[in-house]
Amino acid sequence: MVIKQQDSLKIFAPATVANVNCGFDALGFALEGIGDEMVFRKTTQLGIQITAITGATLPMNAKDNVAGIAANAMLKGIDADFGIAMEIHKKIRPSSGIGSSAASAAGAVFGINQFLENSLDHTSLTQYAMEGEAFASGNNHADNVAPCLYGGITLITSYTPLHIVSLPTPDQVYVGILHPHIKIATKEARAILPEKIPLTAAIKQAQYLSGFVTALYQNDKTLFERSINDALVTPYRKQLIPHFDVIQTIARSNECFAFGISGSGPSLFAFAHQKEHITQYLNAAQSFFTSKNLKVDAYSSKINSKGCYIL
Repeated sequence: MVIKQQDSLKIFAPATVANVNCGFDALGFALEGIGDEMVFRKTTQLGIQITAITGATLPMNAKDNVAGIAANAMLKGIDADFGIAMEIHKKIRPSSGIGSSAASAAGAVFGINQFLENSLDHTSLTQYAMEGEAFASGNNHADNVAPCLYGGITLITSYTPLHIVSLPTPDQVYVGILHPHIKIATKEARAILPEKIPLTAAIKQAQYLSGFVTALYQNDKTLFERSINDALVTPYRKQLIPHFDVIQTIARSNECFAFGISGSGPSLFAFAHQKEHITQYLNAAQSFFTSKNLKVDAYSSKINSKGCYIL
């Protein structure tokens, strides 16, 4: 195997929002300014060594770490005759609902890919990153790792075979992220969902998702705003997040046209067309949480069109 000449590099792996209300396990988008940093060094010792982790208490053994699992899967898949020493500098809180494990897994395979003379495509990288995600959540899903790698908004149209579409990214959309300091395990958030759903809810969700995709291609602002709703998941999961309905009311009163749970939570996302509306919403929501003695982190962002990139 021919390897590019650089011996080390540093990358940024962005936080992501998955589901986006209307696309459970299918839709996701990348955030700007929030993400992990990872350092990679080529070694003659085969396999993955994790040499440093900062920002979170995570396993140093690559076999127990989502980044290590994804990276080892990739090295095995390409029959690599080299190894990687990897540093992980977490800027995304684990279990925050904005793709912490996905950033580690996607960042790992993206970093390794930079050493290859014949780079793998995004779909192949996503498949390897999904192995790390499966270890973290118990489910082999790509709605976080795909936008982390591709950037922008991604739609998974099929898992067997894996097929991912990069959707058009609207320019005048600002994102507000609220992260209440509570713990919600992804496995718990999945377990709360019903195994069967009414036909009417399935039809409504299909209308929301098809409307969302159509709105992006047609640049239809009204349809876009109307389509970011959830008939399947949020009605069950919102009980896991304190004061969900109150925060939604605050978002709407500050001209946010969409509001929902990021991934399996506890983070919440909101969309607005003006940055000042996001700022007003985040300030009001933070004040409310503070009045309830709940700690919360707040971020404002646009949709990141780059995905992972070299620093």
